[in-house]
Amino acid sequence: ALMLSPLALGITLFYSITKRFTPLCHVVLGASLGIAPAAAFIAVTGKFEPAIFLLFFAVMFWTAGFDILYSLQDEQFDQDQGLRSMPQTLGVSKSLLVSRIFHAITVLILAGWSLMYNPLALIGVALVAALLIYEQSLVKPDDLSKINVAFFTVNGFVSILFFFATLPGWWQ
Repeated sequence: ALMLSPLALGITLFYSITKRFTPLCHVVLGASLGIAPAAAFIAVTGKFEPAIFLLFFAVMFWTAGFDILYSLQDEQFDQDQGLRSMPQTLGVSKSLLVSRIFHAITVLILAGWSLMYNPLALIGVALVAALLIYEQSLVKPDDLSKINVAFFTVNGFVSILFFFATLPGWWQ
């Protein structure tokens, strides 16, 4: 785990400058958060299992999806300051589509994870999917007034369910 820590630190530090040159900054943020559960697994078990990549990618796409939603509020600021983001590059409607695709990928990865480790975890995955659909329904191209509810409140519940949906796989 210690040998891999520079990688985690490097990704996290790299994120802070990505808005200067790429609209994929949301994905880099997702990677910096996605590396945490993988690192925790390695630190606790002392093992590196390829399956932790599934968890990494699930967190990465989930984070990138909700970060795109949150950054919709900053579209004009990013434009004025010469910063890059999905909304600044693609506009609101296309950014919402990318966010939805990222969240769909998250659910598919979690479903695959569950099928590999514990099919009962699919119940948690279904609940995560329902919450992500609800989160996405709150934000519309012509109405961004519920972004804070989607970002802060709904994602709080998603994170708890996300934890419980993946937990059974590690206890076998």
